[in-house]
Amino acid sequence: MKPSASDLREVKLSCRNVWKIYGAQPEQFFQGVGGRMADAGQHAGIIRGSGHIVANADVSFDVHVGEIFVIMGLSGSGKSTIVRCLSRLVEPTAGEVLLDGENLLKKSDEELTDIRRHKMGMVFQSFGLMPHLNVIDNIAFPLKLQGVGERERYTQAKRVIELVGLEGRESNYPKELSGGQQQRVGIARSLAVEPDVWLLDEPFSALDPLIRKQMQDEFLRIQSKLHKSIVFITHDFQEALRIADRMAIMRDGAVVQIGSPIDLILNPADDYVREFTQDVPWERILRAEDILDNTISQADGLDRVPEGTLVESLLPKLAGNAAGLVVEDASGKCLGVATARGLATALASGCATTMTQQEG
Repeated sequence: MKPSASDLREVKLSCRNVWKIYGAQPEQFFQGVGGRMADAGQHAGIIRGSGHIVANADVSFDVHVGEIFVIMGLSGSGKSTIVRCLSRLVEPTAGEVLLDGENLLKKSDEELTDIRRHKMGMVFQSFGLMPHLNVIDNIAFPLKLQGVGERERYTQAKRVIELVGLEGRESNYPKELSGGQQQRVGIARSLAVEPDVWLLDEPFSALDPLIRKQMQDEFLRIQSKLHKSIVFITHDFQEALRIADRMAIMRDGAVVQIGSPIDLILNPADDYVREFTQDVPWERILRAEDILDNTISQADGLDRVPEGTLVESLLPKLAGNAAGLVVEDASGKCLGVATARGLATALASGCATTMTQQEG
């Protein structure tokens, strides 16, 4: 069942003031203050000045139930480190990581192992498949670690094999698969445990462009059925635009801006964010709900479109419907009326914001 609007506001995973420092005795910088700093940037500068490496600096964000939360940035921005901090594959120096309100940093090794086996699925750029196991055994392996009986784990493995489109490949070994097929095995293996939270660190970046797009499509298809709470790491803004509900942009270990893709495109926080967004064609990211005309109150008799409809698909319909189009949510509720004037207003808002920031 798809999460309701209230479910989407429910927080599944929280990253709270997380720091990761490499060097001699990094904890010395947080004695008595934890991860909360009045001026995190100044504190990070002091730490770097001492010869330490600041991989993550005061990182905070929430991931909601059923949400795809994308973290992106250039190489060295800290995005891969933070996703490993979430699972404690890398141990944070300070801060909190909350899963269903419980601080993972206070869990014992045994408790953490149990959480990773039952509540977290992880997929990384390197597929990490075991070469001596065939497809179905690779996928069933995490269930074996959980102590799941043979019959049940193979039934579950077959279910996710079908989900990722690998039927007929059950007996193949990794060396007999293409890169895209190997990545599907990695995805299926992480899904076999039915995780509450799914962590993906640049899972498609090693694939050629055509296969990469196919895997993005496959990922979105799977998410449309399972509605996982997902943290997805990428350095590719176009990929982020395709899949993100919300995004965080990172630089030098810190979060620069968090928002929906359209928020970041129309209102970039600074030149760094603007560099990511400046070449994006707005008609491919603006959606029906982004161009509602607040001056229109009468919606009777107008054609209706779903809220997520891209503007590039709306343009022909807007041309033939001068009065606009009713935008409705998944339940059929009217959200407002999308018009050509609403589109112009949205674009003008983005242009005005960009010009003001450039002049400043």
